[in-house]
Amino acid sequence: MTPKPIATAHLDGTAKQALETGRNRLLVGGALFAVAFSAIAFRLADVTVVKPAGEPTYSVATDRPAFTAGRADILDRNGVVLATSLNTASLYANPRHVLDAREAAERLSRVLPELRPAEVLSKLTSERSFVWLKRHLTPRQHYAIHRQGIPGLYFQREERRVYPQGQLFSHLLGFAGTDGLGLAGVEKKFNESLTAGSKPLKLSVDSRIQHILRQELAAAVSRFRALGGTGVVLDTTTGETLAMVSLPDFDPNTPDRAPDKARFNRATLGVYEMGSTFKIFTTAMALDAGTVGMRGGFDASKPIKVARFTITDFHGKNRWLSVPEIFMYSSNIGTAKMAMALGTKGQREYLRRLGLLRPARIEVPEIGAPLVPSPWREINTITISYGHGIAVSPVQIAEAVSTVVNGGIRRPATVLKTLKGEAPKGTRVLKARTSRHMRKLLRLVVTGGTGRKAHAPGYLVGGKTGSAEKIGTRGYREKALVSSFVGAFPMTAPRYVVLAVIDEPRGNKRTFGYATGGWTAAPVVSRFISRAGPLLGIAPMDEDSDAVQNALQIKIPTAARGRRGRHLASF
Repeated sequence: MTPKPIATAHLDGTAKQALETGRNRLLVGGALFAVAFSAIAFRLADVTVVKPAGEPTYSVATDRPAFTAGRADILDRNGVVLATSLNTASLYANPRHVLDAREAAERLSRVLPELRPAEVLSKLTSERSFVWLKRHLTPRQHYAIHRQGIPGLYFQREERRVYPQGQLFSHLLGFAGTDGLGLAGVEKKFNESLTAGSKPLKLSVDSRIQHILRQELAAAVSRFRALGGTGVVLDTTTGETLAMVSLPDFDPNTPDRAPDKARFNRATLGVYEMGSTFKIFTTAMALDAGTVGMRGGFDASKPIKVARFTITDFHGKNRWLSVPEIFMYSSNIGTAKMAMALGTKGQREYLRRLGLLRPARIEVPEIGAPLVPSPWREINTITISYGHGIAVSPVQIAEAVSTVVNGGIRRPATVLKTLKGEAPKGTRVLKARTSRHMRKLLRLVVTGGTGRKAHAPGYLVGGKTGSAEKIGTRGYREKALVSSFVGAFPMTAPRYVVLAVIDEPRGNKRTFGYATGGWTAAPVVSRFISRAGPLLGIAPMDEDSDAVQNALQIKIPTAARGRRGRHLASF
């Protein structure tokens, strides 16, 4: 039989149609798969390159910008790291992605015991899409949370500011917040340059010197059961700050745990009546102005009465005193008459030039403004001469003493390292001759006056004690002292100034109940210089050598008197 061509043609057409349909479906399926894989690839690129999955560029809870990485390190003068930044992970959640908020809160609080389950649960059940749970996790915490596999929890890469030296430089460095912005100290003052992250910020301080000063101050504060203490070490030739300590201090790694009194910088923000240390400036300005000479003096046999005030001496000699004796015995009467001879106008001008009437220029934001009398009457001139009625910061005292002993050139204190050959020229305040006389007088205080306990064998220490009553609600508090000693060494050519201040020390059996600067602060300076001198490159000297005697010795005969009852002195 002959085949049916019509049926065969029909079958061929059906097969072709089926093949065409299958081909179309494959094309459509391939296109769909291509679109799907393209979407996945784009999402992967978005997650890994553009921004981490779910990581916000802005905190949903606030308007603060995200942390900017790359904050520069802070180093001491020898390259020791004082502050640096480490990569960390911070934990946050998208409550909308959390499947079981209660279970997640319980599991998370077991891994991070410091988190309260109720507080975490409140965050995980909020209507927001982003909540912080814990900033700056440790690597161990990060690993433990990751192992929990809790849906809706994510990590954001951040940097944490770390202070390897702990409490040692807490007030000077300050600290940075969780978002990397400086909130106090050098971190705040130089926030812009540190954030730029170009190169490390090198400070003038020396970690070794800072450690010694802090250790000696802390021992004194403990020994005399004081409220606190502060100390400053300056280089007289550059104004560089080698050490700056304020006690109590705190750990800048956890500043939120520190009480307010621990975060108070006594060295720069605190202002105090500094007592007899001010006699350094009164004597220097009187000698410099020529109102009295080294062979001159004043009658200190009777108290001075001005209105309702009476000026007396702590251990009065009750006789005429030469200038060296006034300084050595710390006579209030003799110093007051020295200031009266100079006059109020001259006193104010010298104090201004010494930098004691305006806030210090040192590079920290926590700066206290001096408290000065207004109006400035005669009684103010008298009391200021021996350190009452004016309040300044310890760093101002150290800077002004540096001016007195370094040849009369004022160089503002700085916490930045000075490049070799770029030391500031400074401004002349006192004659070089005045500075030489003051070195002798400061040395005399240590060899035969109120500062004998500041003696450090071989280092030719000179200085002045200070003890000032603190002001209370009803006037001065007799037993609440700010006791201090400010010294320099070696006095033949002073290179460093050291100031130690003890806030409200209490006398003990060893000090026979005394809590004055000569008993409490002077020994701190002695021990500090003995330990730090070699590190500072100062070699001990023979104190009895002819060179030292010729440079510093002052001879004060006690037998002869002139027609006016003056002590004759040879220098």
